[in-house]
Amino acid sequence: MPHESQQNIRKSSLIGRIVPTEVFLLLAGIATLTYGIVNDMTMSIFWGCIIIPGVIILHYVRKTDWTKHWQEMEAEQKAGIECAAQRRSAAEKERMVADDGK
Repeated sequence: MPHESQQNIRKSSLIGRIVPTEVFLLLAGIATLTYGIVNDMTMSIFWGCIIIPGVIILHYVRKTDWTKHWQEMEAEQKAGIECAAQRRSAAEKERMVADDGK
């Protein structure tokens, strides 16, 4: 393991290493939803219904390889810039040929 990740492991609490944050958030969402249903509290039901899908979305966002994603985006942008430059140079050549023909 790299030195930085070993330091991060040491700094995190024991509970944080055993149970991830997403699990705590999911339990909070389930508890809030259950509390709202049992006590017929609309806002608690609402927040429970918001927290649970939010945790699922958070899980997939954290799971995504963002470095790879940004490299792909930069490659697409670079290809688009090169394509635009080629079209621009082709249009300039056509204009020059048209001007020479006049």
